Amino acid sequence: MRGTQFAQLTAFVAVAENRSFTKAASQLGITPPSLSFAIRSLEEQFGVRLFNRTTRSVALTEAGEQLLNNLSPALEGVDKAIDAVNEFRDKPTGTIRLAVHPIAAVTVIAPLVARFSAENPAIRLEISVDAERKDIVSERFDAGMHFADGIAQDMIAVPIGGQFRLSTVASPDYLAHNVLPVVPEGLQNHNCIRYRWDDREDGLPWRFRKGDNQVEVAVEGSLTVNDLDLALRAGLDGVGVVQLPEALTEAYVSEGRLVKLLADWSPRWTDFCLFYSSRRYVPVTLRTLVDFLRRESKSFDQSRFLSEDKCEVRSTTAAPRVRRKGPIRALLSEQRMTAHSI
Repeated sequence: MRGTQFAQLTAFVAVAENRSFTKAASQLGITPPSLSFAIRSLEEQFGVRLFNRTTRSVALTEAGEQLLNNLSPALEGVDKAIDAVNEFRDKPTGTIRLAVHPIAAVTVIAPLVARFSAENPAIRLEISVDAERKDIVSERFDAGMHFADGIAQDMIAVPIGGQFRLSTVASPDYLAHNVLPVVPEGLQNHNCIRYRWDDREDGLPWRFRKGDNQVEVAVEGSLTVNDLDLALRAGLDGVGVVQLPEALTEAYVSEGRLVKLLADWSPRWTDFCLFYSSRRYVPVTLRTLVDFLRRESKSFDQSRFLSEDKCEVRSTTAAPRVRRKGPIRALLSEQRMTAHSI
């Protein structure tokens, strides 16, 4: 294949993936007129139109769709070949911007961030903590970490972190004036501090499990929050009963400042997923994090969150290591992690 034709095909793929001549030109580092000329030249060579375009939009024709489908495997092969050479020279370096659910920040990120930073001192983590599901593409995050349900289907999702145990607790002061619940349904007679796990206004019911018996209780109370620290503080101050990850409550239980309720009903929560936008052009920094979390998911000591029996951690086939162009902005705290609580 001649060099000019390869460049034209690369330009074609860039326009097809970006659905924009302006964005594609910026990605390729050329001017929009030069890109338009390359596409017109390619269409003239083939004798067919590859794009339908107006001043507002760009769309592939049927011929363009077929060309893209046939080209993609070949270009991915080129990406792999180049990455194989780059591995001899490049080391993971730069910033990874993550949008992380608050529970994942406590149960997955916090126990592992020191070890990841020690293994990868040239990688900086910028972490935004928010229960709301972020549009990681439009908000320029490299990846997100959230519950598996609700992740967009066009995302690549990798199960990580295993499961964790939830603990239902209340302060001794609160229990001094209220009857201890002996079954989950008894919580309907209590003032419950509801933590809003995601952006659903009505929140989630509290889940309980004892053997094969699973119960969901729609609790009510005078306080609903979307901040873990505030929910914990309210529980400590005797506002009501609260259900939080055991990692947050166990120290206060040991000190006697909180009392564990329905201990034999303590539920386990599902896996989190790390998700990102595409298998193509994944930065080596993000690939390093994905591989690290895959490894830790298999060996992570979950004794803080689970009973003695172990839960299974799912794994998926690793995505190919590919390159992605474009700058990644950096913010770094003393611990190489900035956490923005929202």
